[in-house]
Amino acid sequence: MRLTAAQALVRFLAAQYVERDGVEHQFFRGCFGIFGHGNVAGIGEALYESPDLLTYYQARSEQGMVHTATAYARMQNRLSTFACTTSIGPGATNMVTGAAVATVNRLPVLLLPGDVFASRRPDPVLQQLEVPWSGDASVNDCFRPVSRYFDRIWRAEQVVPAALQAMRVLVNQAETGAVTLAFPQDVQAEAFDVPESFLRRRVWPIPRPLPDKATLARAVELIREANRPLIVAGGGVIYSEATDALRALCEATGIPVGETQAGKGSLPFDHPSALGAIGATGTFAANRLAAAADLVIGIGTRWSDFTTASKTAFRREGVQFVNVNIADFDAAKHAGVALVGDARATIERLQELLGGTQVDDAYRSEAERLSREWDAEVSRLYSLEHDPPAQSAVIGAVNDAARARDVVVCAAGSMPGDLHKLWRTRDPKGYHVEYGFSCMGYEIAGGLGVKLAAPDREVYVLVGDGSYLMLASELVTAVQERQKLTIVLVDNRGFKSIGSLSRSLGMDGFGTLYRYRRNGSLGLDSEDPGEHLPVDLAANAESLGAKLFRAPALADLRAALEAARAETGPVVIATEVDRYEGVPDYDSWWDVAVAEVSDVAAVRAARERYESGRVNERSHV
Repeated sequence: MRLTAAQALVRFLAAQYVERDGVEHQFFRGCFGIFGHGNVAGIGEALYESPDLLTYYQARSEQGMVHTATAYARMQNRLSTFACTTSIGPGATNMVTGAAVATVNRLPVLLLPGDVFASRRPDPVLQQLEVPWSGDASVNDCFRPVSRYFDRIWRAEQVVPAALQAMRVLVNQAETGAVTLAFPQDVQAEAFDVPESFLRRRVWPIPRPLPDKATLARAVELIREANRPLIVAGGGVIYSEATDALRALCEATGIPVGETQAGKGSLPFDHPSALGAIGATGTFAANRLAAAADLVIGIGTRWSDFTTASKTAFRREGVQFVNVNIADFDAAKHAGVALVGDARATIERLQELLGGTQVDDAYRSEAERLSREWDAEVSRLYSLEHDPPAQSAVIGAVNDAARARDVVVCAAGSMPGDLHKLWRTRDPKGYHVEYGFSCMGYEIAGGLGVKLAAPDREVYVLVGDGSYLMLASELVTAVQERQKLTIVLVDNRGFKSIGSLSRSLGMDGFGTLYRYRRNGSLGLDSEDPGEHLPVDLAANAESLGAKLFRAPALADLRAALEAARAETGPVVIATEVDRYEGVPDYDSWWDVAVAEVSDVAAVRAARERYESGRVNERSHV
């Protein structure tokens, strides 16, 4: 069959399926795109002439559409995603941040940026970057370090091997992330004779591999010998649908569980073995047991600095690690016993091999007591009375309004840390916080991806004023697609998270306040508050097509959340919070380097505190 390269690729994508546990899924839900001269006559034409093959979704921001695809893939446990196409130049580079989010979080998304003319006949074309020392370079080379696979399709027939390699990586649970196929605009429109086999329905199996027997035996030996073992559940627990297996293991052995950001929801919040969040944004329940653990079993975690509290969380001399991970790169971290395999299959096998192994009653009781005490602390923080409200009370109001299967979405600022500690998760897919890249602007676009993946669930997007101003455009896409999101827009007149960090470093909130410039300065926290900028973000959201509720007090917020449930389209609830009322750090530390010399006394004091904190850093080798 003679097709253009773009037509062949669209037909190929529409025929791709994955299979896990005997269930097949179509891999591509559709294609997001913003068209320009670099893709309109290629991918654009292919989508136009065959609309039933691959549904086209319009977007307002190239970065935003990648966030939507990434969030969708996460909600689908990496078994389905979107393709995203853009024109040459700025349309392409606008996707780079989204690519990094997908790759850092190990989530599949296919990027199809337009590119320069392969023939070079009309070079330089509009939006082309010329590099004097390299004739084959383009801005799309920016995708190389943030993609798990990158190729440039210089000839039409190259689309066949490029597409197959793209799928190989996208469906590989250990290697997945952003895959970029840079597509020169002339090649997209060129025709070639396409092999019929390339266009046939293709099913990619997603296996559940097990670690080798010898390594399993070593891990079992360590678990049996441990007196204070602790499980750290990461995103791999949820992606591999291992939450039931984890629960069974905990109930059989009594081993308690702390959760990473991506792993939150691995156990219901009220399970007696659930200690909640661990690390720099952790609970005192998880962090106190972590400090004394003699064996740490990481399941599906990449051990980021927030999870390890910059390697201060696990302080016991001689602490050892067992790491269950589908990726050997992550399994080998902290010199752990590397169980390279699927999380669910490996947990089930570990439980079989452990037999009747259990922690002693005193340790089990200690974990259960700490879990209860932490839940009481959450209730206290939910009920704080402030004017304006404390952020913890806003989270509590949303948590109370949400039902068990509803989903909360967030990504950046102070909110993710507070949510990690405080959100009472009842369903494995009920918590969706992008904290691998912690990308400001992810929230609304990500919420749209969650809703597209789970239309039967209510989706609550919590977004600060800083992140809202970064990327509110996909609110219009949600309106266009008639997708219901409840967006709680939290206004603290600046950057609350970095403001708090700045104050802790002796810098008095420098550069974090939304104020007019006065006397050459934008103001500091210790100064007279000054006049706030007359920015009405609520009016902006309403102008984009959302149903608006203003909620100056907690009672108004609760009433708005109740009313929002009856709406059918996007809702924005605008509320303010107390910028200076934060959730405490609980037995945790985060390594943020402080200036070693300074003329500012507060900075010098912060450096002294920093040096004291570094004393607890460990090198797990």
